[in-house]
Amino acid sequence: MSRIGKLPVDLPAGVTITVGDQEITVAGPKGTLQVPVQQNTSTKVENNQVTVTRANDEPKSRAWHGLQRALLNNAVIGVTKGFEKKLEINGVGFRLTGGPKEIEMALGFSHPVKYQAPDGIELKTEKMTITVSGIDKQQVGQVAAEIRALKKPEPYKGKGIKYVDEYIIRKAGKAGKK
Repeated sequence: MSRIGKLPVDLPAGVTITVGDQEITVAGPKGTLQVPVQQNTSTKVENNQVTVTRANDEPKSRAWHGLQRALLNNAVIGVTKGFEKKLEINGVGFRLTGGPKEIEMALGFSHPVKYQAPDGIELKTEKMTITVSGIDKQQVGQVAAEIRALKKPEPYKGKGIKYVDEYIIRKAGKAGKK
């Protein structure tokens, strides 16, 4: 039995789950998410808990079992609390401005870099920190990765965009002549 798949997902007050043939709809106070139904799995909602079971013990079915439960758990957390990732901009002359849907950054290029957030994602800026928030965990992570890719941190001075909790391994500079 899958260690993750066998755990039930608790439904907080205000969250409803509708199980369909192709997708499972999770609705809560922050919004609605659709989770695709994985092969050889079945989902049951009873007593404010969601349980996922699998049809057989094949390796693929075991993998889909854990994946289905994890996707449902992430959807329940997303519609109740939401997800967020924080990015930090380091570098002399780098600037950050913007609002909830679009940010503009000066990253050392000859032009300012603009990033438009997709639907369902909100961007907050404070000094040199960007907070990406939304209800879909995958989408929040994807947007944070796209923003980071605009100017990856370099290993000599650490200039660039990095996650707040990310550690950049530094390299030594040039060695002096003897």
